[in-house]
Amino acid sequence: MNQFYNRHFLKLSNFSKKDIYELLNISLKIKDDKNKNKEIKKLYNKNIVLIFEKESTRTRCSFEIACYEQEAKITYLSKYNSHIGYKESIKDTARILGQIYDGILFRGKHQKDIEILAQYAGIPVWNGLTNEFHPIQILSDLLTIKENLINKSLDEIILSYIGDINNNIANTFLEAALIIGFNLNLISPKKLWPNNKLFNNLLLNNNKIILTDNIDDGVNGADFIYTDIWLSMGESSKLWESRINDLHNYQVNKELILKTKNKNIKIMHCLPSLHLYYHYKKLFNQTIISKYNLFNGLEITDEIFESENSIIFQQSENKLHIIKAIILSTLLKNKY
Repeated sequence: MNQFYNRHFLKLSNFSKKDIYELLNISLKIKDDKNKNKEIKKLYNKNIVLIFEKESTRTRCSFEIACYEQEAKITYLSKYNSHIGYKESIKDTARILGQIYDGILFRGKHQKDIEILAQYAGIPVWNGLTNEFHPIQILSDLLTIKENLINKSLDEIILSYIGDINNNIANTFLEAALIIGFNLNLISPKKLWPNNKLFNNLLLNNNKIILTDNIDDGVNGADFIYTDIWLSMGESSKLWESRINDLHNYQVNKELILKTKNKNIKIMHCLPSLHLYYHYKKLFNQTIISKYNLFNGLEITDEIFESENSIIFQQSENKLHIIKAIILSTLLKNKY
């Protein structure tokens, strides 16, 4: 029996620990089959629409390749080439698309919009990112972690997420930690701690989740260090100076890695990353870069980004396999 058939994939808290482990195992099988040129193509009669209200590189490419390799047909819609949310309500869009497609991918601003799509479409709806949650990214991260475990199970790890924690990545990691039971350390200056109902409810009453501004305590003994760009998609570029001022001491660099006291520490980042000086030097006032000595990266130094400890591009690749697992599992009655 396929427990995912015809289900939506809107946030991780809609799924159990058993469900998540099953999706990871399906992804591993799909990845192995692809690498051995034994992947079974099962979506040749399926039509999928990709709605991108927000920009994307990895998520869009991964969804398109996942569909192509499974022989599904796709339509790409953006805010520039459709009436969604402008001339036409999300509710009406859902009912129209649900009549002619088999599945909908939505990447946009508000979780409430994807909830409306799911309510009225009558077909599976998948979350490619909202302001509140990014479940596909975190499942890809969990798959990557699983592939890099040494003498530990997934529910025994310590993952330290450092930097800007007021975003969909932190929210979804909170969900994952609550479901799976691993140790999650959220490390950020107090003035940037989220103060909203969603975050506070997720954080409540769990002694394996730590919120701290103390870097030494937050990374000590960690198995995985995770960071993200310091300014989230949609935030004003005018915030860069104050954000750099608040977070420059929370950069993932060699000094921080040594604080973990773990020679096997793995480094993670969901991308994009500002680790190359020539890439970001035009974005900021040179006085700011000089003041904080940020010539070798912002949220992470280039040295650490390119180090042997980095599993960042493995995370990126694994998004393809996770997406295939989600699409196949929700559109087909039988297991892959």
